[in-house]
Amino acid sequence: MRHSLAQIEREFEQEALLDRQRREQLRRQAIQRTRVRRKDRIEKHQKLRFLLLLSTIALTVVAVTWAMFQTLAWLMG
Repeated sequence: MRHSLAQIEREFEQEALLDRQRREQLRRQAIQRTRVRRKDRIEKHQKLRFLLLLSTIALTVVAVTWAMFQTLAWLMG
């Protein structure tokens, strides 16, 4: 079946439009994946820093308590 030149041009334009829409959708999906990965990475680092802060505080409490009792024992002894 023979297609007229106008019909071929219309089909080409429709295909080009679909292609642009697919590319735009893929671009948006890539941006969304990047945002999700960045958010996950930030949350992971925040958890790690929080655990480090808690550990540091606990270690400081233990060291100060030990030093306080050592000093008290030295003064009383």
